[in-house]
Amino acid sequence: MAVTMNDVARAAGVSLKTVSNVLNDYEFIRPATKQRVQDAIAELGYEANLTARSLRSGKTSMLGLVLSDLSAPYYAELASKLMKAAARRGYRVLVEQSDAEGSAELNALQGPFRQLTDGLLFTPLAIDADAVASRAGKKPLVMLGEHIMDPRFDLVTMKNEEAAATVTAHLLGSGRRRIAVVGASPEESAGSAGLRLNGYRRALEEAGVAFDPDLIAPAEWRRDAGAAAVAGLLDREVRFDAVFGLNDVLALGAMHQLLIRGIEVPQDVAVAGFDDIDEARFASPSLTTISPGMDEIAERSIALLLDRISGRESDGQGLHVEAGFELRIRESAP
Repeated sequence: MAVTMNDVARAAGVSLKTVSNVLNDYEFIRPATKQRVQDAIAELGYEANLTARSLRSGKTSMLGLVLSDLSAPYYAELASKLMKAAARRGYRVLVEQSDAEGSAELNALQGPFRQLTDGLLFTPLAIDADAVASRAGKKPLVMLGEHIMDPRFDLVTMKNEEAAATVTAHLLGSGRRRIAVVGASPEESAGSAGLRLNGYRRALEEAGVAFDPDLIAPAEWRRDAGAAAVAGLLDREVRFDAVFGLNDVLALGAMHQLLIRGIEVPQDVAVAGFDDIDEARFASPSLTTISPGMDEIAERSIALLLDRISGRESDGQGLHVEAGFELRIRESAP
């Protein structure tokens, strides 16, 4: 016989309403009472009828997450942290991979995926703010990242420019003067790459070091592209004594290329990255990098989205949140 809410209430010594409040994550409930109900649910193996609850409340207790590429370590780690932050609040997360294709991003805003969820965490790379605004509908949406920084939308992001300036200043402080940047074009000024390049340029200016566009190596944000970009610099005989990869996989690819060319890291060339993915700690040498507050991004994104789902309105403009960051100094650029 199936376990019912009444069974849970009797086992926990509470009312049926209290069990319902716990299942619906009602915030004004004593922790001890909540724990008793949760213990009873676990002991009895009670499973809530989510379909019936959804029909009654109009809520699914599901959040949507749209990322461009789950094979990218940063996105994979962020998705894991977002799912854990949501679970602590009684929500599950449905994940959609867009492959940075406009049609997939638009479908995530309007299609069945959106209907299954109460709110959306969105990292668009192909569509613009107007396209999002015209299709977003009434369900809450929180932007992640830097592609769309529009006052109409809630946004949780990182301090890209300030963090990039910090890691560049660290390289300059260690005596490096020819710092190659991998992952941007010299003219970029927006998006993740542009903001991080702006931070690099600001640090150079503050140190009185001239900007040299020859040191800027465009590359897609992948390991092989990072390796190829550094190979190109070496083959063109561009002089450099440090490499700043605009994300960690670029930096790791660059470091690999330097090592197979017989260039010692950090003795000959220092290397730094951005993101502090798990692999950065275990590389050989371990990678100096920026930790961009991934835990804070996850917690604040989920909290903001659930605030909107609960009916807490903005004042007509989206709330923009920037997580803090830390410079992690390791062997590749001490």
